[in-house]
This record gives sequence, structure tokens and C-alpha cells, in this order.
Amino acid sequence: MAASSLFILDLKGKPLISRTYKGDVGPGEIENFMGVLLQREEEGTLTPVLSHGHVHFLWIKHANLYLVATTKKNGNASLVFSFLYKVVEVFCEYFKELEEESVRDNFVIVYELLDELMDFGFPQTTDSKILQEYITQEGNRLERGGGRVPSTVTNAVSWRSEGIRYKKNEVFIDVVEAVNLLVSASGSVVLSEVLGTIRLKVFLSGMPELRLGLNDRVLFELTGRGKNKSVELEDVKFHQCVRLSRFDNDRTIAFIPPDGDFELMSYRLHTQVKPLILIESIIEKFSHSRLEILVKAKGQFKKQSVANAVEIAVPVPSDADSPKVKTTAGSARYVPERNVLLWSIKSLPGGKEHLMRAHFGLPSVEKEEEEGRPPIAVRFEIPYFTVSGIQVRYMKIIEKSGYQALPWVRYITQSGDYQIRTS
Repeated sequence: MAASSLFILDLKGKPLISRTYKGDVGPGEIENFMGVLLQREEEGTLTPVLSHGHVHFLWIKHANLYLVATTKKNGNASLVFSFLYKVVEVFCEYFKELEEESVRDNFVIVYELLDELMDFGFPQTTDSKILQEYITQEGNRLERGGGRVPSTVTNAVSWRSEGIRYKKNEVFIDVVEAVNLLVSASGSVVLSEVLGTIRLKVFLSGMPELRLGLNDRVLFELTGRGKNKSVELEDVKFHQCVRLSRFDNDRTIAFIPPDGDFELMSYRLHTQVKPLILIESIIEKFSHSRLEILVKAKGQFKKQSVANAVEIAVPVPSDADSPKVKTTAGSARYVPERNVLLWSIKSLPGGKEHLMRAHFGLPSVEKEEEEGRPPIAVRFEIPYFTVSGIQVRYMKIIEKSGYQALPWVRYITQSGDYQIRTS
């Protein structure tokens, strides 16, 4: 059992939507929830699970709404929260934005979706692509096969329809890694991690089974291979289509894929990463007169790779004016509404370095309080490159008709929260 009821509330606690799946918790409990929430908020002891009497409230906040699930049972909290976030994802697929206005404008379709998402307290069909086959944007059910519900709802494979056909069978695999990095003013790495996702775009006929092989360290150890070119994945999360028992047994990622675009898996690596783009800066503030900035950017990755769309945001005081800037590559512009000097470089090859010099005027009246200096933020994208060294070793496609299909693999490294302190 996941939840007895589900409520969508505005920020004042007024119910916009209420759906009871098992009648042991009623709408009257919402007043109790808001009372406990406000009290805990004042005390500074707010938690994602609140209790009043025998009722447990599991809630999340999205935009200007509260989504609240209630239960009197000792339910699986992880399952409930996964369901709530899935509800948000499905509604965003339908309405683009989930907010009070979109809920008010789509009462009928919201109730239809809630009827399909959960039944008698248990999650049911939560894949938006399948839901869109028989719950249309207008909130009317499609008349297919004499009004029958699509077979995907009762299939063992509820995320893929039968009878899919393509003239050309292809699979596109995107391995995308985002680097989160915090570098101190002295140049030492304070924090670093890699967040990776493997996304697939599937154009395959029939009901194929796919098997994906990675250079996974645990797999290499199981098969007696060396560790030199293997990667130890942490916090791995899979799409529901992956057979977890198979992965646990022999580390094979086997699945029948949804049609089209979806995220197959995500992972995290807590590893020491050197700055891919090294930023060195000298920022000197001369009282009553001027600010001088010197920034050097260097690509610290292999020479065959190129960082594209590099953007370096250098903070400047809010009272700076009269900018004068010179760069050895790219262009720089002052963005006063953000209090930053934005240096854009179209492409930065590995091993190359470029300079930017800037001069700002400062007012003659010195501020009483010294402003805090925010870090330099960097954005970039490096194609055909991964920090972790993860590799797709193979992709096997098995379908009873025996057709041949082409898998295409692309690797991309992007900046995540990438910051360099200046003081």
C-alpha cells in the first residue's frame, strides 16, 4: 500500500484537487496537515513526513503547490515520494508547467490522470507516453478498437506499445556527464563529483530486447579482467524497464525499451577531478577610482578535444561602471543586471590558453561595507569526451523477426555547478 489519498493544495492550504483511493483518510485531514506544517515551520523542525493522530502526511512542494499523500498504514515512504515526483513529471508532460493555474484549467484531465496513476492505493500506469495514448490533452479518451483500453495498460511491458514499425531500425545512445567543481582561491579542488546519465532514442520495430555493456569495474572483477580501463559507478538509478535481478546477478543491463526518447540510467562518481578549464584571476580594487581584472582560461584536457560554448562569468561590484575590455579570443560584455562580466569563447582546444583584461571605473564615494566577492562561474561543453572514462562496450539488439539495427553512441561532458573562488 502506498497512499490512501492524494491532495494538491495551494500555498494557503486550500485543496485544488483531492482524490481518495482507499477511504480511511478524508479531506478534513488537510486542515490538520497545514496546522502541523505551519507549526513545524515556525519551530524550524519541518520534515518531509508529518503526522497527526494516526494519519501520516508525506508531502513535496512544487512551484506554488503542495502535493500531499496521506496514509494510516506503515507504508513505504520511498515509494510514496517516488510516486509524488512521478505525478509532477506526468503533469508537466501534459501541461508544460505544473502550477495552480494549470491545475484549475485542467480539472477533468487531472482527475482522469489520477485515476490511472494509482488504483486502491497502489501505483499503476505512470509512463506519460502510454497515458497519452488514451488520455488526450482535451481530457477525452480515444476511441480505439471499440473503446478498449490500449494493451500496454494490461501488458507485462506497460511502457511499450505493440505493433511498432520502422523502415530503418536505429538506437541513439547519449552518454552525458556533468562536472560539479569548486576550486579555492589558492587553486586547490575543494569539491568535485561527476553526475552521469545515459539517454536513449529508440526507433526499433516490434518488441526488442536490448543488452547494454559498459566498462563497469564490478563486471570486470566478476569476469577476471583488469581494472585499468574500468569505471566504478555509484548511486546507479535505472529506468523501470531494466531487469534489476539480471543486473544484480551478472551486471548485464537488459531491457525492453520504451519507444522514442528516455533516460535509461543515471550514476554518480565521487572522484577527484582536476579542473577541465583552469581559471586564474587577479582582481584588484583601487579605492575611489578603478577596478582592474585579469583572467586566464586554459583547457586542461587532451589536445584532441575542444570545449565549445565556453562562458566565464566574472563578478564585479554593483557600483562599477565604464567598462573597457580586451580579450585574446572570443568576446566579453558587461551585464549590469547580473553584476558580471561575461566572457564568451566559441571554442577552446585542450592545452590552449587565452587572456581577458578589463578595467572598470568606481564611484569616488567609498562604500562603508565591503561587498562579498562571489565566485567565478564557468559553463562549457566538450563533445566526444567523458571525465570518468565510461565506455559503451556493446549494444545487442534481439528481436524475434531477426532484423539488423544500428546503435550510435555519442559522449558529452558538460559543466554542472562549476565555480572558482576569487577570495
